[in-house]
Amino acid sequence: MILAYSVLIVDDSSTIRRYLRNYIEQSSDWELCGEAENGQVAVEKVHQLRPDVVILDFQMPIMNGLDAARRIARVSPNTTMVMFTVNQSEKLSEEAQAAGIKFVFSKSDVGPQGLFGWLSTLAVRGSST
Repeated sequence: MILAYSVLIVDDSSTIRRYLRNYIEQSSDWELCGEAENGQVAVEKVHQLRPDVVILDFQMPIMNGLDAARRIARVSPNTTMVMFTVNQSEKLSEEAQAAGIKFVFSKSDVGPQGLFGWLSTLAVRGSST
């Protein structure tokens, strides 16, 4: 039996969280383990749930995605983090990578199809190692 990868969605927009949740629920490779509306809640949920993947927004109240990623990397170093944001830039990508985020996806350019295509590739590589 193949186990699904657990995913935590972190975005202050309930619309974006619902949109991503719908994609996750359509795939047998992914299982939603939780949602968070800001980085502080995300860090707490990662500590409790130990997801395989965290999808982070950048701009959020209380704690942004970069600060959350830095803390998540310390709490759960084996968790894969990706950023899904409208604020994509070279500088943000560099800061995200330094914080432990594997890749930054633009909400406007690639949408969830690009994000989940990349994650599926990552999952296939992970299962063959």
